[in-house]
Amino acid sequence: MRLSHLIAGVAALLLATMQPINAEDAVNTSVYVVTYFEVAPPAAAQSATLAQYYADVSRKEAGSAAYEVLAEIGRRNRLAIVEAWRDKHAYETYDAAASFREKLQQLLISGAGARVLSGFSVAAPTGRPGRQAVYVLTHVDVPPPQKDQAIELLKALSAAARKDNGNLWFDVLQQNDRPNHFTLFEGWHNRRTFDASIMAAHTKEFRQKLNPLEGALYDERLYQAVR
Repeated sequence: MRLSHLIAGVAALLLATMQPINAEDAVNTSVYVVTYFEVAPPAAAQSATLAQYYADVSRKEAGSAAYEVLAEIGRRNRLAIVEAWRDKHAYETYDAAASFREKLQQLLISGAGARVLSGFSVAAPTGRPGRQAVYVLTHVDVPPPQKDQAIELLKALSAAARKDNGNLWFDVLQQNDRPNHFTLFEGWHNRRTFDASIMAAHTKEFRQKLNPLEGALYDERLYQAVR
């Protein structure tokens, strides 16, 4: 996920090249981090510029594999950062993060929630995102006793969704400290292809079967890359 003008989506391209791992083994293997934060609406552009500056800095770190900044469609003051690091040590010794959080603090209207994850199901992307590309981050939360059922559903969904028209990637990440929590990271050519995907039979089947297992609301958010 080293970017030039293809800043949007390279994160997914590198995610797909890394070896999938189980959350329990995430010590000397690749680490993924998804951070959500919300700033005051008038500070949306300033925050995006600040985040993008630190994205450029972070990509130069020896252990960095990806660092992408996303802004929620329709609510540009709600941002997300998707990172990938070579291993746990590279992530934990990354020293620019504290400086970024300090400068961002005065712009926040809530805390910045970072989730550290492992690659559960990733696959090679089918293409590079263009300017109309839609990024999707979804948090899936089930009670621990339902984890294995959710895993089977996620496996089936990701395999089917990767075949949908317009899909660029569909990755499933598993939270290290809460293996019953998952993050879906998707890329689509444009909004039309994403909308078609949520009406697909396999998506409906997944949502209907997941619903009685859920421990929290299905949290699906649409983004575009910050350039």
